Amino acid sequence: MNDDLQLPRAARIFVSFVALLRANGFSVAPEQTTSFLAAIELLGPRSLEHIRQAGLATLAPPPERRATYDRLFDIHFRGADAIEQADGEDEETVRLQEEGRGEDEPPLADEANESGLAAARAEALVERRFAQAATSDPLRKLSREAARRLPRRRGHRRRRARSGPFADLRRTLRDSVRNDGEVLRLGRMRRRQRPRKILFLIDVSGSMKARTEENMKLAHVLVQAAGNVEVFTFGTRLTRVTTALRLKRREQALSAASFLVSDWDGGTRIGDALQAFLAVPRFGGYARGAAVVIVSDGLERGDPAALRDAVAKLSRRAWRVSWLTPLATSPGFAPQTEALIAIRRFVDDLVDGGSSAAVVAHLLSLGTRRAA
Repeated sequence: MNDDLQLPRAARIFVSFVALLRANGFSVAPEQTTSFLAAIELLGPRSLEHIRQAGLATLAPPPERRATYDRLFDIHFRGADAIEQADGEDEETVRLQEEGRGEDEPPLADEANESGLAAARAEALVERRFAQAATSDPLRKLSREAARRLPRRRGHRRRRARSGPFADLRRTLRDSVRNDGEVLRLGRMRRRQRPRKILFLIDVSGSMKARTEENMKLAHVLVQAAGNVEVFTFGTRLTRVTTALRLKRREQALSAASFLVSDWDGGTRIGDALQAFLAVPRFGGYARGAAVVIVSDGLERGDPAALRDAVAKLSRRAWRVSWLTPLATSPGFAPQTEALIAIRRFVDDLVDGGSSAAVVAHLLSLGTRRAA
């Protein structure tokens, strides 16, 4: 390339931000990129906020995608500090009520649940990095088949059909005019099929650390393939990560989620997490009529009664509740832990969740099932 046509070094970070927006589904014309650079030159700029406002004015992200624009801006320009809040908490994060009286000291991140086999009570706040690995076959299958195989529900609107329980009087009368007032055939209608909501709850405690990364990648594919999916993580905190996983590029989505979630590989408090989920009206509304999928081994350190009551309430709101556990290694699996025994009668499915292939197979099979 000619040296005269090379981009100035100072401008490359701004042009690469525009490329990032395009990669995540934003429509940005070349003229808008030029205007963006001109606005930055005009402003100085003196702060990152000036650059953000210049982008809003010239790149014109749609109002409904403003949150995504802000998230991409923070990831691109601020990196690891992007998701931190002034008070250290986020409105999408619910910290669970502390257990005990403080006698137990939280373990260091390097020492917490090294084996990944034992449930822990203490809270360990750590950050997590996700490897950049190729998409596995089960995830490609989910992306390819989700649109036609994920569960659906009957909507309230009706559509024309060859047969159906409702008469289409408007079409019948219109056809009778063409036939001199004779009704030769009664038009029929049926309800439209709409995608059913999916609520995906992921256990990120130390006992599930071997599966955490694959489960988060699977959740990202699911959010990208279906527009009505909500994803939460839980361990010693309950965190909504749906917004982060809506970023198109997997590496950026998981990076955003890694900063949102602070209880990776920590303690296990499933009952408190589900109780906290149901206690927030906005969160609890996500479960109404939804296919609820909980990926957890069920190694609960808290009171099994709290877990049992939470799952019972969840089952009354949801269309179907599925509990996927790595412990269910055979078709004739019978729960042995006190927590799984307590919730068994409230869940519709208690099946294998020890691999991406098993989780994907169960998700795609939900479209052929009915609530028990």
